[in-house]
Amino acid sequence: MSGKFKLMEITVDEIHEAMEAGEVTSEELVERYIERIEAYDYSGPKLNSIVTINENAAKRAAELDEKRETDGFVGPLHGIPVLVKDQAETKGVVTTFGSEACAEYIPEADATIVSRIKEAGAVVLAKTNLPDWACAYFTFSSASGQTKNPYDLERDPGGSSGGTGASVAANLGVVGIGEDTGGSIRVPSANCNLYGIRPTTGLVSRTGLSPIVPRQDTAGPMARTVTDMTYLLDVLVGYDAEDPWSGATAQSEVSSYTDYLNEDGLETKRIGVLRDLFGDDDNPDGAPVNEAVENAIETLSEAGAKIVDPVSVPNIEEQITKTEVYDYFGSIYLNDFIAERDNIPYENTQDILEDGAYHENLGLFEAIASVTEDPKDVLDFWRNTLGQETFRRDVLDTFAANDLDALVFPNVQVVPPLVSELGEKYTTADFPANTPLGAQTQCPAVSVPGELTKNRLPIGIELLGKPYHEHELVEMAYAYEQVADTRTPPDVTPPLSSE
Repeated sequence: MSGKFKLMEITVDEIHEAMEAGEVTSEELVERYIERIEAYDYSGPKLNSIVTINENAAKRAAELDEKRETDGFVGPLHGIPVLVKDQAETKGVVTTFGSEACAEYIPEADATIVSRIKEAGAVVLAKTNLPDWACAYFTFSSASGQTKNPYDLERDPGGSSGGTGASVAANLGVVGIGEDTGGSIRVPSANCNLYGIRPTTGLVSRTGLSPIVPRQDTAGPMARTVTDMTYLLDVLVGYDAEDPWSGATAQSEVSSYTDYLNEDGLETKRIGVLRDLFGDDDNPDGAPVNEAVENAIETLSEAGAKIVDPVSVPNIEEQITKTEVYDYFGSIYLNDFIAERDNIPYENTQDILEDGAYHENLGLFEAIASVTEDPKDVLDFWRNTLGQETFRRDVLDTFAANDLDALVFPNVQVVPPLVSELGEKYTTADFPANTPLGAQTQCPAVSVPGELTKNRLPIGIELLGKPYHEHELVEMAYAYEQVADTRTPPDVTPPLSSE
């Protein structure tokens, strides 16, 4: 590795330029990131964001280095070390789904998204922590324990993709993959000062990912820059015959989201401020969030966006509550997922619950495992599921009535919570996250980082778009990034002496 090459906050483009200049190889990158994982995740601040390092990562990187010498780059992620949420199956690598029940589970095949990033030239560097079966807005796991927020080690990084959030923020890999059912990409992106996008349900395959609600589940990218987020989004989006929801890709006519990395992308956009989702200014945990969001709205306006303030969605808080289907769908699809895998030593979630093989603070998992009757025989299953269609219609009506391109609001109404508050002051059932709005209406949304608070805590601002309009969200996020300059690396994971 050349002395000119600096690892901290490095981007995909900068890595490829350095490779072409002979300043770094993929194998050297893998070695340096593993060094940082050992120094900061396993030692030092002990972030505990990484579950498993891929023991074949260096070999894969060396093969890609040889390939580049003879044939050039094999794809847009050539040689890029990627961090993958341990919710996605990886062939030959332990995949825990965050659960001690799967501490020795080794999949026989890759999840489709893992296959796609490999085809694009990526190196699966490591698997990242999540709460058991992705069942929380926080990241504590019966398999791996509590992940720390690199911006404040006493705080949670958000969930359920908190391992990805913390590790990407701490520069333990280049980019990361998360998964979002109710906010699991956007909450940790907000809490870890990252960009993260939840695509429209169906644009990204879920084959090989543990499910909860198929009509809401989607994988997506998390990154330190919009450009890197978009490179990974391009690779992840695509049809998969094994996932019938992925037929949604036919609704998108975008050939590459990178075509929308436009620094003037806010100049023609109309953005509505959804003040009903703002928190209480009198709450000391909420006031800094509101301040950061107000500043971000001003930045959006200065960059050319027309701000429509306020706008509303009818009965929004009631509709969010009455369209929740997590326990009903989870009891069907998660049980099926577990039963289909012979080398998981449990038949279903009920067996895991009875054996106590899960984290004690996972109320959602307990709710899923406690469903004893067929959800399709329960009136609320149908009422809440069909209610999502009404909710979606009302959201789209708000877009149409105000001629909007996006809605803006805080991802979460409070600053990242203290670990000591989890399970008492905050549970997944009552955590003031606004992310279910996008999830339960199957709308895409991007989280962009606001300014750090006076206590240097990250805040996330959500831009919610119309279905299949990810390209506009990319455009707006990129234009915001150029003027906001809010990405700040955490102090606890500085460059190592060897970097």
